[in-house]
Amino acid sequence: MLQEEKLVTLLSDLVKINNDRIEGYKQAQDASDDADVKALFQHMINDSLKYVGELNLLLRAQGADAETDTTVSGKLYRTWMAIKTTFTGTDRYALFSSCEYGEDAVQRAYADALSMDVAMPYSMREIIGNQQANLKEAHDTIKSYRNVVSQ
Repeated sequence: MLQEEKLVTLLSDLVKINNDRIEGYKQAQDASDDADVKALFQHMINDSLKYVGELNLLLRAQGADAETDTTVSGKLYRTWMAIKTTFTGTDRYALFSSCEYGEDAVQRAYADALSMDVAMPYSMREIIGNQQANLKEAHDTIKSYRNVVSQ
């Protein structure tokens, strides 16, 4: 596969995982009745919308179309989360645990992207690295919320 094709695939995958994140947090918002939780999840959605915009600019710079899809595994996860919510209700611990699981998947996707054997312009690596760092903070926030409600 050519380097350009690898970059396009890498960027498309990161857009898809962020689109998964957006859809997951929308679903989590719907599962919560708490204004503070809804606000936190909206912040996570807004961050991923920003990242999708940045990544799609990079895709277009590579001559590719903007990505709008989600991953198959993300769709399956959201379906599972919807079923789980039906049985567990809107328990904050279960909700934050599910969100943390999603954040773990995002971290893996970004780590994989940055460790790929592909020539990547420094500016692109910097954007992806900054997004990963911000997403790590979001992961830690979700984890701390989960830990607080488990006490």
